[in-house]
Amino acid sequence: MTIQNIKAFLVKMQEDPTIKNKVLSSSTADDVAQIALKLGFEFSGDELLRFSGKKVGKVTVRKNDVPGEYS
Repeated sequence: MTIQNIKAFLVKMQEDPTIKNKVLSSSTADDVAQIALKLGFEFSGDELLRFSGKKVGKVTVRKNDVPGEYS
């Protein structure tokens, strides 16, 4: 069910520029999962990360490795 939710969310995101902009401005996969949840698509950030490298329509899920901050 999770994979279907991810795929359905990515299709919806491609159709709605507002959702796409929110996703593109998100910092983490968990942030994206929260956006999806508000729209009725349930999956975790970890599940989304495991989907990395897969393509749905014109969207390819990619994990961005961002170096952490050091103090």
